[in-house]
Amino acid sequence: MTALVARRFIVSGRVQGVYFRASARQQAVQLNIRGYARNLPDGNVEVLAIGHADAVAALEKWLWQGPPSARVNAVAGHDHDHDDLEHHTAFNTL
Repeated sequence: MTALVARRFIVSGRVQGVYFRASARQQAVQLNIRGYARNLPDGNVEVLAIGHADAVAALEKWLWQGPPSARVNAVAGHDHDHDDLEHHTAFNTL
């Protein structure tokens, strides 16, 4: 069994009010990724992705494009090492 990876992404640009979180959830579900997407007060979107490395990489690639109405300026990704990953059993929009 391949180990799971966890990555946290901050997506900036025109990413709120354009169905970014819902679209990210659709992509994550298709890729069998757990975690969440949530709006941040500064106008960015935070995405936590937990899954197989190739699936998380595919989601990261999608984050650079987003849904048609989005205009992504940057995606910053970092490994996520928290012990609470097991409580993420699905991908949610927060």
